[in-house]
Amino acid sequence: MAKSNEVIDNDVLGDKITDDSDSIEDKDLDTSADDSVEAGTVEVRRGRGEGRRGRGRDRGDREPVEKEFVEKLVKLNRTAKVVKGGRRFSFSALTVIGDRKGKVGYGFGKANDVSEAIRKSIDKAKRSLVQLPVKNGTIPHDVKGFFKSSYVLLKPARSGTGIIAGGPVRAIMEAGGVTDVLSKSIGSSNQYNVVKATFDCITKMMDAKTISRNRGKSLNELWG
Repeated sequence: MAKSNEVIDNDVLGDKITDDSDSIEDKDLDTSADDSVEAGTVEVRRGRGEGRRGRGRDRGDREPVEKEFVEKLVKLNRTAKVVKGGRRFSFSALTVIGDRKGKVGYGFGKANDVSEAIRKSIDKAKRSLVQLPVKNGTIPHDVKGFFKSSYVLLKPARSGTGIIAGGPVRAIMEAGGVTDVLSKSIGSSNQYNVVKATFDCITKMMDAKTISRNRGKSLNELWG
């Protein structure tokens, strides 16, 4: 009888062990399910930009830095030199810059790389700034400029006209802060010559105070 009791006890213990193992497996499944849910929530939060360290922390507080000068690329040219090993390329860039407050300049740079050629032209333009007289968004009087076979005519325009110009002339006027002007380019359409003819107009231009003094009138009588 004792042996039978021991057998019964072992069977009971075996059932308990299997029951406990089943419960452990169920717990493992539950914990794995919980882990997957937590991992899913973390990924969603990261997708929304939350929980990241060091990224996007101060982006909303940063203010955009405005450049001192407006840079406009007028002409970019590429040339090739045939050598023994193949072809060597070089680039030339014509750039116009301005502060939209009456100062404009142009520069011409050459280099074996595009970015370097543009950088050189911008540096030269900063060293050759001239004053563009602007009154009420337009130029004070008619002016003509010449360079070789290029001829440029600039006329003042009333408010709302816009910049009636194309190519290099428009780039120079926008960089100088002119909003209303009439222009005409006659002769050679070479962009280098047109830029130099336009700057010839600017150097011949008189400011508003000089014109009013020569005509014996005040600024309010001429421009309101």
